Amino acid sequence: MAKYIHSMIRVLDEARSVAFYETAFGLRVAERLDFPDFTLIYLSNDEAATELELTVNKGRTEPYDLGDGYGHVAFSVDDVDAEHARLTAAGLSPRKLVDFAPGGQVIARFFFVTDPDGYQIEVLQRGGRYA
Repeated sequence: MAKYIHSMIRVLDEARSVAFYETAFGLRVAERLDFPDFTLIYLSNDEAATELELTVNKGRTEPYDLGDGYGHVAFSVDDVDAEHARLTAAGLSPRKLVDFAPGGQVIARFFFVTDPDGYQIEVLQRGGRYA
């Protein structure tokens, strides 16, 4: 059986991205691997065994084109209302809270926030499918 261990995104500014993911989701640098042309930064927290890998290509000055294939990364939290308020207070500009209720029954409560490079991140109320 395969084990899911990380997702990777390319970022322009290491310090800016590390600060965003620490403030927003409590992710801290687990390991940093520096190579001549690029740097890999693995971020994690105590909530999950998976990591987010940030790749910084040295010398890159233009933002990445996220194209139309990227969807989002998701995090679940114990209190989505409190997290929305916290991210708002931190100046991270989360979008509005949504009660997703196809057929009239709420199956998910969530909001999205955008990281410094334009990646969309979904923040879901923990529970049910999103435990």
